[in-house]
Amino acid sequence: MKVFLTGTDTGVGKTYTTTLLTTALRRSGVPAVAVKPFCCGDRGDIDLLRDASGHVLSEIETTPAWLAAPAAPSVAARLEGKTLSLDAMASWFDSLPHSTVLVEGAGGWLVPINDSETLADLAVRLGLPVVPVVANRLGCLNHTLLTLESIRSRNLQCPGIVLNTLGEPSDIAERTNATELSRHTRILLEISRGQRDIPPRDLAAFIEAVSSATDHPVPRPSI
Repeated sequence: MKVFLTGTDTGVGKTYTTTLLTTALRRSGVPAVAVKPFCCGDRGDIDLLRDASGHVLSEIETTPAWLAAPAAPSVAARLEGKTLSLDAMASWFDSLPHSTVLVEGAGGWLVPINDSETLADLAVRLGLPVVPVVANRLGCLNHTLLTLESIRSRNLQCPGIVLNTLGEPSDIAERTNATELSRHTRILLEISRGQRDIPPRDLAAFIEAVSSATDHPVPRPSI
């Protein structure tokens, strides 16, 4: 199973979700690893992903493009006089000797990585099913539907979303978002604040949904 975990925005809990899933998979006997092609600013995400993966990957294997500035990859790379390449990222991904890989994006779905390409182009290049992580808050309906529309327009498989509740639901939007979103897509997981593991039944359902999408992959575009 290989899957691309994107976000409807920054700060929605992508790393939290990715580490929860990776840890749960490994506890269940699946030797999963989590990677993040681009990391900008604080390196804490890299440490968390390596911890969840049992330190079977080095820092450079986990994140081949770390950039110092806490900005979009395109901006952070430009500040360092670098140009990020999808070719290099595809080669890195193909070199990973693991059959279960969770790929965490950076920021949101359409964050630019250079002057003409975005994180969405990387997902297309890798031909992976995409699961958006959504923060349960006011505004997430619009952000989620726009993200789903963009994913589907690229003919990528999207088995559903992860809904991450950052705190106790405090308004009508947070209390009704799950119901509204379920009219448009499948909610694969609902994560609550402080959650430390994923129940086996929920994990099994997630694996089944993503594996089903992987059975019908989108062919990689020719280079």
